[in-house]
Amino acid sequence: MNRAHTHTPDHGAQHGRHQEHDADGQAELLDLDAEVFAEHIASIAAWLPLTTSPRRIVDLGCGTGAGTFTLLDRFPDAHVTAVDTSAGHLQHLHAKACARGLEGQVRTVQADLDDPAWPDLGSPDLVWASASLHHMAHPERALRNVHGALAPGGLLAVVELAGFPRFLPEGAPEEQPGLEERCHAVTDRLHAEHLPHRGADWGPMLTAAGFTVEGERAVSVNIEGSRSEAIGRYALGGLQRIRSAAAGWLSAEDLTALDRLLDTGDPRSLLHRDDLVMRTERTVWAARRT
Repeated sequence: MNRAHTHTPDHGAQHGRHQEHDADGQAELLDLDAEVFAEHIASIAAWLPLTTSPRRIVDLGCGTGAGTFTLLDRFPDAHVTAVDTSAGHLQHLHAKACARGLEGQVRTVQADLDDPAWPDLGSPDLVWASASLHHMAHPERALRNVHGALAPGGLLAVVELAGFPRFLPEGAPEEQPGLEERCHAVTDRLHAEHLPHRGADWGPMLTAAGFTVEGERAVSVNIEGSRSEAIGRYALGGLQRIRSAAAGWLSAEDLTALDRLLDTGDPRSLLHRDDLVMRTERTVWAARRT
């Protein structure tokens, strides 16, 4: 599985020195993601149709732990098995668990969830899969594996996103209106080649895997940058990664305008704008093993 979680424009598998350096940057972006979406992640966890507090939880494609720590905040007596393909992300998550005094409640497992031989995840009461399933080449098999691992009556929570958030107002930047959407159009085309399940309706796949879908919820996110200083840094990190992927397909004028937004020393950069609004949507499915 090519990393989970979360909401970065490129979740590619990490191999070699360049990718390990890239993973460091991705970990920082994932931490920012957890910070700016904290309220919304908590609301999703509170919405889940749980009849009792889960004691054994699996965070499938955990990244640096946004879901892991949200769930432990809500269910402080639980134990979480955090699974990801990135050793660096798991080390980062473990360090955070130790800093919070939770190392005894968090177990990390490095695994490729596209591998037919799955790791032993025990018999969890709750499996949380946030922005991870669409990275898998064989998500149908993964869902069957989750169904087989869950305790009878256990719940799977699937959280998927429409895409990386938008930040700029309509008509911005002034010299190249529509730049952000053109950047996303390029990365959407690239993702369509490598991530065919991005934006999928997971309901039918969950049913086919043996689950009973008990709830589906669309969550709209709209946060003004004035509410969180982290939004500017999150926009900066995300658009930096988008530039790396999209540079070859953008016009010279678009690249110049994008570089100005990314230049933290420029008064017109993202970090100096007071009109950023983070906008995106997520969909949540709650599916039970009956």
